[in-house]
Amino acid sequence: MITVGDVLKYIPTSTVGKVTDVREKEGKIWAKLDFTNLYYETSLLQPADPSEYKAVSYKEREKKSSTARSAAEKTVEDLHKEEDELDISGFAATGGG
Repeated sequence: MITVGDVLKYIPTSTVGKVTDVREKEGKIWAKLDFTNLYYETSLLQPADPSEYKAVSYKEREKKSSTARSAAEKTVEDLHKEEDELDISGFAATGGG
């Protein structure tokens, strides 16, 4: 039986987290892992070695998310700038074809 505080691994992605909540819905049992803050069907979870668990605070998770979002936005802005500056006149078709 899975209980709050257990350290589990989600088999498909090897995500390891500590159980923060357990719920039953539509005949299935779901466990919420702190690492992703998502619920996982317990049939896809297995006990993990505590050494595999790395606690991530909410602030750290938000900081990483914000940094990744900023990098993605900057990349899109850079692409638009490069597109505006790109001279394709040398690639235009010539001739009467």
